[in-house]
Order: sequence, then C-alpha cells, then structure tokens
Amino acid sequence: MDKEYVIQLISLRIRMIRLEKGYSQDKMASIMGISKKTLVQIEKERVLAGWTSVIAVCALFRDSEILQSVLGDEPLEVIETIAHDGINRPKDKSMGGRVWWKEINSKGNFRMQQNIISQHYRILDDKNYRWFSSFDEEETAIRLNELFKTE
Repeated sequence: MDKEYVIQLISLRIRMIRLEKGYSQDKMASIMGISKKTLVQIEKERVLAGWTSVIAVCALFRDSEILQSVLGDEPLEVIETIAHDGINRPKDKSMGGRVWWKEINSKGNFRMQQNIISQHYRILDDKNYRWFSSFDEEETAIRLNELFKTE
C-alpha cells in the first residue's frame, strides 16, 4: 500500500463516507476544506482527492465503517506509516488488535501484528502501546528482535 493507492481508495469512497455521515456536499466540502465544486469532481470520479484531503478524511472520519473497511481499525496509523515511511517510536495506545489484526510473532513483552486489510505491520507492547509500524515485514521482525533484547 502506498500514497497513490490510498489516494485512489479514499477518493472513490468520499461520497459513501459523506452519505454515511448524513452530510450535504456543502457541509462535507467545508469539513474537508475544499470547494463544493472540487468535491463534486471527486465524487463524480473526474479527479482524485489530494493527499491533504485524504489525510483530512482519515483524521475527521476515522470512525467511519466505510473507511475502516478499506484501511482497518486505525486509518490514521496507515496514513502516518505511509507519510513517514514507517514509524519507529513509542506511540499511541491501541485497542490491542482484536478485530483487524492477526498476530505474527511475539517476544517478551512485545508482539508483532499485521493488519488484515492494509497489510501493514506493527509492534505493540503488553499494554497495547504501538512502538513501530511499517509495510516491510522483515524490517518489523528486526525491530521486534531489537526491542526484545533491550527489555
């Protein structure tokens, strides 16, 4: 999954997200910070949303079932991982991956999971804090070993 693919995924679903939330085109355009004309063009699939609009949708509508169905339970984590080309620091507390995640490996107080929708990987500690995210399985496995050795 890369930036262009996510832009396309979200662009094709902005109308459905708007309808899911019960917003008019005027209201949705205002929330996203774009003109109604631009929103209409996106909804009619004449243009793709810009990266900043995609980030806005993921941030402001992260609880959308439609958004979660294409990116998993934490859309912002996917966006952040893409934008920063991975995350390598203690981060937000997560729900622990009960629905959208499968456990790949665990070592000590850390576990490696893969999102079943976006396919990205992350490392959580035993309190469900996210320490690392990447689309690269090998890089994530290496980081899991490093974290295990430092505990």
